[in-house]
Amino acid sequence: MRWNFPTLNSAQVQLVIDQYQVPNIIAEIMVSRDLVNPEVTQSFFSPDISQLHDPFLMKGMGRAANRIIKNIQSGIPIFVFGDYDVDGTTGASLLYAGLSNLGGEVIPYIPNREKEGYGLSELGIDKAGKMGANLLITCDCGINAINRTNYANQIGIDVIITDHHIPGEVLPNAFAILNPKQLDCDYPFKDLCGGGVALKLLTAVIEKMGASQELILDLMDLAALGTSADLVPLKDENRIIVHYGLKALRMTHRCGLRELLKVAKVDIDRDLSVSQVIFHVAPRINAAGRLGDANRSVELLTTIDSHRAIELAHELDQENKRRQRIQQSALDDAMLKVNSVVNRERDKAIILGSRSWHPGVVGIVASKVKEEFNRPAIIISFDEEGNGKGSARSIKGLNLYDALSSTQEHLETYGGHAMAAGLAIQESNLDEFQSAFLSYADSILNQDDLVPSIFLDGTIQLADINQRFMDFMKKLGPYGPGNMRPKFALMNVKVLGDPKVIGNGDHIRFQVKQNRSSIPVIGFGLSEYYQELIRGQPVDIAGVVETNVWKGKESIQINARDIRLSSSV
Repeated sequence: MRWNFPTLNSAQVQLVIDQYQVPNIIAEIMVSRDLVNPEVTQSFFSPDISQLHDPFLMKGMGRAANRIIKNIQSGIPIFVFGDYDVDGTTGASLLYAGLSNLGGEVIPYIPNREKEGYGLSELGIDKAGKMGANLLITCDCGINAINRTNYANQIGIDVIITDHHIPGEVLPNAFAILNPKQLDCDYPFKDLCGGGVALKLLTAVIEKMGASQELILDLMDLAALGTSADLVPLKDENRIIVHYGLKALRMTHRCGLRELLKVAKVDIDRDLSVSQVIFHVAPRINAAGRLGDANRSVELLTTIDSHRAIELAHELDQENKRRQRIQQSALDDAMLKVNSVVNRERDKAIILGSRSWHPGVVGIVASKVKEEFNRPAIIISFDEEGNGKGSARSIKGLNLYDALSSTQEHLETYGGHAMAAGLAIQESNLDEFQSAFLSYADSILNQDDLVPSIFLDGTIQLADINQRFMDFMKKLGPYGPGNMRPKFALMNVKVLGDPKVIGNGDHIRFQVKQNRSSIPVIGFGLSEYYQELIRGQPVDIAGVVETNVWKGKESIQINARDIRLSSSV
C-alpha cells in the first residue's frame, strides 16, 4: 500500500500555531483541511442552524413551495414518491411528517425495487391518481424521468422533482425541478443528498406559511440519517445537518427510530457517530427495500404506534440478517468469477453479471469487489428474461457518470454520481458494454491508479497523544466523506510482548512503545502481519487514534490500517 502525505504550507502551519496556540500536529491537520481563516474555522467548529443557506436561492424553489401550499390549503392530497434507499425513505418520511404537520394530506410511497425498478414509475403515478392526488413530489429521484413525468402530466398530475443526481442534457417537463446540480442553479452548496434537498423544500414551505422554524429542528434526526447514509461530503450544510441531527437522534421522540437504535445495539447514552449510522442503523433501513417493501421503512420512521414500531424494528432486523446471508453468497460467487474470468493484469475494471444474484445486494457486492481489487466494479443481476439491473462503484481517477455516458448506447438507462451509479442493461448487450467500458477505463486509468493507497494527515509521536489532542479529535467531527477521521503515520515503534490474533483469526491486537510512551493497537483484517510483528523489529503503523469503549471503560488506541517494517532501524 502506498502512503501519501499532504504537502503543506509551512507558513500557514506556523500561523495556525501562533493564532490558536496548538501543537504542530493539530496545526497541520487544520491547514490540510483549510481551517486557517478565522471565520471559516469558527463556522466549522461551531456549526449553527443560522448558517443554513436561504432555500429560495435554489432554482424553482418559490414555484414549488407555492404549489405545495395550494394543495395544503385546498385539502387535495400530495403524493410523495421516494427512492427505496435510506436517503429516499428518510427524505420521504421527512416530507410526510413535515407537510402533515403543516396541515397537508400526504401519501408517502416507495416503489418495489424488483417490480418497478429505480425512479419514478407508472405504477406509482397511477396510484397517486387513484388516491385523488394532483401533485406528486419525488425525493432522491426523478431528474432523468422524462417519459414518466410526461405521463403524469397527461393524467393531470403536476410533478415537483427533488433530486441530487447529475441531470442529463434534457430535463423532465416538471412543474418545478429542485436540484442544486442543475447548471443554471445558483444555490451555493451543490452536495446535498436527496433528503437534504427535501429539507430545503420543507424549509421554504414553512417560511412562506409563517410556521415555526422549530419544525426543521424536529426533523433533523431524519435528515441526518439520509445525509450520513448517502455518503455525501460532510461540509457546509451537510455538516450542520449531521451536527444537529446526531444529537436529535439520541433524544428522538420517534418511537420507530428508538426501537431501531435498540435492535441495532446503538448506545444512545454516548455520542452517536456517522459510522454508527452507516454500519448499524442504515443497513436495517436499507434491508426493507433491498429484499421487499421499502414502505415499511417509512412506516417505521413515521409511526406513532409503539407496538407497531417494535414489530417493524424487529422485522427489519431480521430482513437485514437475511440480506447478509444473500449478500455473502453473491459475494463469494463474484470473487470466484473474478479469479476465474477476469484478467487483472490487463483489465482496469471488473464487470460481472449473473442470473443467480439478488438485485438488492449488487451495490454492496460492487463495493466489496472494488475495495478488494482497487478498481472500478460493476455488478449486474439478470432476471430470467435477461433484464439486468446493476450497480457500479469506482476509485479515484474514474468518473462513473462520464464512463457510463460514453457507453450509453449499450445501456437501457443509467444515472448516479462520480463514485457510485446504477444502470439497466439487456443481457444480450453485456459483452459489448463490457468491451466498451474496459476500453474507456484503459484510456483513463494508469497502473499507478490501481495501486492501493492511504492518505495520511501527518506523522505523529506517541507523546503527542494526550487529552487535549483527543478533545480536538472530538471537536473535529462529525467524521465522514469530505471530513474523514485523521489518519497518521506512527514511525519506528517497538512491539511489546506477543501480538494476539483475535476474532475469527483475521484481526490482530498488540502493544507498541515509543520512548517512554506506549499504546495498544488493533488491526482489523491485518492478521497477515503477525509473522512480521513477532520478529521484534521496529515497525511503522498507519492508522487512526480513537477512543475504545469496552465494558463501559474508555481507553485510547491506534486502529491500524497498514503495517510495515520500519526502515529507521
